[in-house]
Amino acid sequence: MGKITATINGTEAHVDEGTTILEAARTVGIEIPTLCHSPDLIPTGNCRVCVVEVEGTRTLVGSCHTPIANGMVIHTRSPRVLTARKATVELLMAGHTGECVTDEHTSECDLRKLADELEGGAPRFLMRKPRWYPIEAFNPYVRRDMSQCVLCRKCISACREIAKKNVYGIAYRGFAAKVIVDFDDPLTTEICRDCGICIDYCPTGALSKPTKKSEVK
Repeated sequence: MGKITATINGTEAHVDEGTTILEAARTVGIEIPTLCHSPDLIPTGNCRVCVVEVEGTRTLVGSCHTPIANGMVIHTRSPRVLTARKATVELLMAGHTGECVTDEHTSECDLRKLADELEGGAPRFLMRKPRWYPIEAFNPYVRRDMSQCVLCRKCISACREIAKKNVYGIAYRGFAAKVIVDFDDPLTTEICRDCGICIDYCPTGALSKPTKKSEVK
């Protein structure tokens, strides 16, 4: 496998062919924010938080799944990138019904942390009908609050690729899209016993371990 060279924020990166822009940036100490990405999972580019600007291309590209090419000139914090990234996070926050400020899982919410890093205020995009679902505490191993879900699909990938269980899937379209179990049934399966992989990878606290006695039945 040959080496290729690209320039990221004015710094040359020398990496192997097939390396993604995100991986190449990290080799030279440049961090690009991500939400749906994890090095343990196959990149999907769902959230679009990691977009960067590549000179000569018309649109911004997702750095987590775009292979770097020889001679690329990449900007990870140009005005165009920061504007798009902030708008993306605002859209995610607008659909993220969970009250991060008062919720007990605030410290676990990567979306909230990302919004703070980008110095984002209240979302400009108001939802006519908030995405709200009742909290599911039917399973003693996983508590689901799908109102906080931002459809990053990390739970689906982690369950399939790491746990090898395929408990989760995606259903419906557009704003009604939802991560579901079976035919949109409550999560009651015993297959989740002693697992918790999905909880570890959830970036918003939509999935967590039951903490209250009333939630463990």
